[in-house]
Amino acid sequence: MITVHHLNNSRSQRVLWLLEELELPYEIVHYQRDPKTMLAPPSLRAVHPLGKSPVVTTTDGLVLAESGAILESLIERHGNGRMAPAAGTSEALRYRYWMHYAEGSAMPPLLLKLMFDRIEKAKMPFFAKPIAKGIASKAKAAFIMPNITNHLNFMEAELGKSEWFAGADFSGADIQMSFPVEAAVARGGLDAKRPKLMAYLERIHARPAYQRALERGGPYGLLS
Repeated sequence: MITVHHLNNSRSQRVLWLLEELELPYEIVHYQRDPKTMLAPPSLRAVHPLGKSPVVTTTDGLVLAESGAILESLIERHGNGRMAPAAGTSEALRYRYWMHYAEGSAMPPLLLKLMFDRIEKAKMPFFAKPIAKGIASKAKAAFIMPNITNHLNFMEAELGKSEWFAGADFSGADIQMSFPVEAAVARGGLDAKRPKLMAYLERIHARPAYQRALERGGPYGLLS
């Protein structure tokens, strides 16, 4: 049996979605963020030393962390030809690229945007607030938002080549890429001006497995 150690409003929602696509039985252990710090509870460290989600454990003693590694491992073990292009094809290369691009390139500027947004809104002495807001505003304008815009333009152009990120067929790469695209809607300025990305979101939201994962995982936000 597969157990998903699921933190609310986190990347572990992607793992639930994949398991639903593969129609695999699984259990969920729910964890809640600290309402003040928004960090994972210490109890997650008993599962994995970093104390972060997602983490997947199995009855045969396997412990998997990192969403991309979890998705790839589950697809290799249980996909039976589903959710990944055939080895040696150009689609397989695209699949591998997007599986790593999601967290390695797309998410860092979106996380920086979240951090600097919080700095602007944080409580602090009145004399420090203008300085902090000024630094945050300049960082976002000079570095963060131009990077996000560059990535969004790139993803939009790539989806102009095929319906899904790795090619004509839906794959694990689309599940992995869902998080940065959703995050870009929430805080990166993604809107109808990029119709290919917005259509991609409509397609994934309409998938029954996506909807089942939401039902089992609970409300889905984008805090990490």
